Parts: sequence; structure tokens; C-alpha cells
Amino acid sequence: MGESSPVVIPLGGILDVTGEVVMMWVILAVALVISLLVRRGLKERPGRFQNAVEAGVEYLDGFLTGILGRERARKYFAFLASLFIFIIFANYSGLFPGVGQTAWLKAPTSSLSVTAGLGVVTFLFLQVAGLRVGTKHYFKRFVSPMFFMLPLLLLDEFIKPASLALRLFGNIFGEEMVTEELYHIFPVGVPLVMMILSLLFCALQAMVFTMLTAIYLEEATELE
Repeated sequence: MGESSPVVIPLGGILDVTGEVVMMWVILAVALVISLLVRRGLKERPGRFQNAVEAGVEYLDGFLTGILGRERARKYFAFLASLFIFIIFANYSGLFPGVGQTAWLKAPTSSLSVTAGLGVVTFLFLQVAGLRVGTKHYFKRFVSPMFFMLPLLLLDEFIKPASLALRLFGNIFGEEMVTEELYHIFPVGVPLVMMILSLLFCALQAMVFTMLTAIYLEEATELE
């Protein structure tokens, strides 16, 4: 379950480039091109493309503001928005022909190694954000309300990124496997319905990952 896809570019074993790595390169390239197009095409009277991008940014900003408040939402927006954009692109990449568990290319978020990487990055960011608020505050939250809570709160700190990684991997991997099996059983109709539902499901999983990260960030940076 969740094994790496076949090697696409062999580089001597440990550095071999697999299908999910290729898809990550493609996603990053697409995101970069879109960003450059938006930046170069900014107008006071925006067109449809700029309107769509601005609407998405405003919605995400409002969503994060509801969790973190205006100041912290703006402060951490770049990280949280980057997480959301990468994850939603990665989720949607599995809907393209030629991308899947049995294909050469693979949706990055259907690989446990990728979602574990996202969990580690999130964990490190939470620790750095908490320390920047203040060292005393950072350590105090592990012994509040009582000192004997220290082992449980430390364990909880490591469970958070693990749960994020496993939840995202399990949902995306499971959705891909179900769609693939239904295609073999009902090759007409049912897979199409599943793919339409996946459009909503993939966006929901990206939003859930970002929302939980924002909640953990709010807890790590909250001052009494």
C-alpha cells in the first residue's frame, strides 16, 4: 500500500526519480507559470482570469482569518496558501489520464512518503512559529495546566503531523483505488460519476489539511 511508483529516471538507486517526483516537478512548474502570468498581467480592471485568482485568494484569506485572526492570518498566509495550492494540485493530478497507482505517473499525495514530508514540514513550521512567539510561552504550553501533562502534550505534538500525513494519504490513496476498481467492474458510467465526485473530494482534503494546520498554528502561537 502506498508503494512508490516505477522509476522514471534511474539515477543509481537512492536518487532514482519516481512517478510522484515527476508529478511534483510538473505541479511546481505549473504553479510557477500561473504565478508569473498573474503577476505580469495585473490590471486595475481585472479580466476573468485575474478575477478568479483574486476570488480564490480572498476566500482563502477570509477562511484563515476566521481561525487565526487578521494579523496572524496575514503573517502565515504564504505558508498556509502554499500548502493548500500544492495539495489541491497534487490531488487533482490523479484525475488525469495516465496517472494512477498502476501507471508510471502517480498523484504525489497518494504516496505516503510525500504526505509524510508535508507532515514533517508542517511540524517544523509549527515549532519555529511557537518559538518566535517566545521561548517561555513555547515551553509553558507543554506543562499547562499541570506539569504532569508534559508527556501527553509532547506526544500530542508529534501525533499532529502524523495524523495529517496519514489522513491525506489514506483518503487520496483510497479514493484512487476505489475509482480504479469500479472502472474494472463497471467500465461505463460509474467511474465518471466517481471522477466528478473526486473534484469536490480532492478540494475538501486540501482544505482539511490546511484548516487543521491553521488550528495547530493558532494553538502554538496563542498568547494568554
